[in-house]
Amino acid sequence: MSEQTENPGTARRRLKRRNSSFLILAAGMLVFAAAAAALFYGLRSTTLSIAVGPTGSEDVKLIQGFAHAFARDGSSVRLKPVTTQGADESIALFAANKVDLAVVRGDLNLPASAESVAILRKNVVVLWAPSGGKGKPRSAKIKSIDDLPGHKVGVVGSTQANVTLLRVILTESGVNPDKVTITQFAVNKVADLARDSSLDAYMTVGPLDSKVTAEAIAATAAARGEPKFLPIDVSEAIAQKHPLYESEEIAGSIFSSSPARPEDKVETVGVNHLIIAQHTLHESTVGTLDRQLFTQRLQVARDLPAAAKIEKPDTDKDAALPAHQGAAAYIDGTERTFLEKYSDYIWGGILLVSGLGSAGAWLRHYAKRDEREQYITHRDNLLKLIARVRGAETAEELAAMQGDADALLREALDCYDDGAIEEGDLSAIGLTLEQFHHAVSDRRAVINGDRPGLPRIRAG
Repeated sequence: MSEQTENPGTARRRLKRRNSSFLILAAGMLVFAAAAAALFYGLRSTTLSIAVGPTGSEDVKLIQGFAHAFARDGSSVRLKPVTTQGADESIALFAANKVDLAVVRGDLNLPASAESVAILRKNVVVLWAPSGGKGKPRSAKIKSIDDLPGHKVGVVGSTQANVTLLRVILTESGVNPDKVTITQFAVNKVADLARDSSLDAYMTVGPLDSKVTAEAIAATAAARGEPKFLPIDVSEAIAQKHPLYESEEIAGSIFSSSPARPEDKVETVGVNHLIIAQHTLHESTVGTLDRQLFTQRLQVARDLPAAAKIEKPDTDKDAALPAHQGAAAYIDGTERTFLEKYSDYIWGGILLVSGLGSAGAWLRHYAKRDEREQYITHRDNLLKLIARVRGAETAEELAAMQGDADALLREALDCYDDGAIEEGDLSAIGLTLEQFHHAVSDRRAVINGDRPGLPRIRAG
């Protein structure tokens, strides 16, 4: 066999090994690409759309402030404000799954999929009656809620929720709401409210530092005398019967210190103004959103003081509006780490890969069985060559046998490269080949007459 001519079987095996190497390289690149894609997916930011309105309101400014803060800090959860005409439109978008979040009052007609994320503020009811015309003695016709039947109440705000709340207050106070006339005024019609002499009492629902409430109190005081604030003595009973409402307290002088408005603390009813999320929104996304809100609220409060009022929602299971699971996990400190969430999948993946590796090794061994049988044949042939060496008569025969041994070694190395045999099998070939070389050396010495005491063999 010429050294310049390569065995066709060897050439095929080398080509096969090159193709296998390319396949392994391609598989490795595919795995790397998949891992990189998974990492990119895991680290990419999530943008949540949030319905808020009406245009130009404090709620819109607050949500926009948080949206800018999240974007500026590169937060993993971003906000995309969707400005609406008011709560009704916000709830409609939320119910139609067109937005992920919405800013609403807790006592509105919310869909079953709504769960609380954070309380933006507490809205409280402020009820008061005028004491009389400007410059007249202070003598209010209405001194308590019991005096309201047969009179007219002006309610600031066009939402039906304010009327519903007033009717609840009247009913629980023992007053028939049908005997009280209720007229609503838009928040930008406070001046009309103050000029309307047919009104016997007024009501607003908003935060204690609401400009609308402060302006309404000041305007009615200027037009019809100092206000008489009406306490809601049954606030705790209302909170018990209507879980969406809470018993609250108006501190003395909170609306004005000179004159004091009110002169002393006043019991009232409050309702939460909050961010709601879809129940289907991922737990970790909502948990991250809550963490960002409460981490950055003081930073946002530098420009928007209302941000400092954000509170955590009620995580009790019997809450009127349940907290989203992600928000509850963050608030209660039960958030799971990445490993805790996916440890079962990770270990399952490791076991799967291990099993696939074992199965692959067995399949590879099974697929290489013909080459292993060929290796055994080469090893046996090499042993036979050793026996033939001892009967060789010429140096040419020895050279031919050595060429055959070299070919057998080459075939054995190809089997090893293909993975058909293990390193121990290759060591056995090496030991056999070493014995072959010793036999060739001894026989060559005999042929050449270099061994003392042995007759020299002459070539025929």
